Amino acid sequence: MSNVVVAVDALGGDHAPGAPVLGALHAARRGIAVTLVGPTSDLQAELHRHGDWESLPLKIEEAPDSVQMTEAPLSALRRKPRASVRVAANLVASGHASAMFSAGHTGATLLAAHAAFGVLDGVERPALAVTVPTRTGAALLLDAGANVDCRPEHLVQFAIMGAAYARVALQIERPKVGLLSIGEEASKGNDLIREAHQRLQSAPIDFIGNLEAREFFTGRADVIVCDGFTGNIALKVGESLVEAVDHMLREELGAELLTQLGALLTRRAFSRFKQRVDYAEYGGAPLLGVGGVALVGHGRSSAQAIENGIALAARLAETGIVERLADALKPTATR
Repeated sequence: MSNVVVAVDALGGDHAPGAPVLGALHAARRGIAVTLVGPTSDLQAELHRHGDWESLPLKIEEAPDSVQMTEAPLSALRRKPRASVRVAANLVASGHASAMFSAGHTGATLLAAHAAFGVLDGVERPALAVTVPTRTGAALLLDAGANVDCRPEHLVQFAIMGAAYARVALQIERPKVGLLSIGEEASKGNDLIREAHQRLQSAPIDFIGNLEAREFFTGRADVIVCDGFTGNIALKVGESLVEAVDHMLREELGAELLTQLGALLTRRAFSRFKQRVDYAEYGGAPLLGVGGVALVGHGRSSAQAIENGIALAARLAETGIVERLADALKPTATR
């Protein structure tokens, strides 16, 4: 896969270093060059459990420290200049890698990427763009947690970046952009939403107006814009609902013999449903607006999710997503 190299924070995530190492191995077997970042001795011990690793496009970069989920990210990065997520970001900034992936502390990943790459012209706040399933395919939600407090101009920037990213990631020529609100009318919502709605009407995007929460998964919008506080809550509610439905279905399908027979007949459809709503299929959320490719994975990422995240990071680097976003933002930067 060309000369793209993905730096992987091997200490990031609930199942590190096992899941990041295995995910990197799977990605390397697909021909993607990977640099695992973490303590060399620990990573070598994990890799030696898999006999073929030395023949794969896989390297190790020493990083003795990690940022724990309980730590304040800014102070942790200051105290640990050789933290794995910071080393991964610096590899990209120095040109030794093309993209980075981490399933570790989200705040630390955002700060490390921001410090290493800077931001694109016209961007005040980078945003996390999460892919969510819909009835018609998929949509992008941003911001999904990078910015708790936003101003109207930030939501406009999110919309422009989201539309540009949707053209690459979802291959939608003219993405429809909706503003998440409590009603479809332009007068609905708080001051932030009402002013953002007004500004979005003149933005260089296909703005379809406000989007109610009940339309979140309908596919009416290809890009859903909101502040990071709202977006993170919406994302977590969606994830918990999927888990609850999965659990309740398993209970009901296993309750009686007749329903067990029905479960056998519907297993295929049930499997397809799980695949559509499984975050592991998407791998990670790109941090849009920084001057480099950075993907943030779910803390519970499995090896499969990390493999998919690495593959997505490589594809975004190959397709020049940062340059495309910079071009899309040029009118914003000159206003």
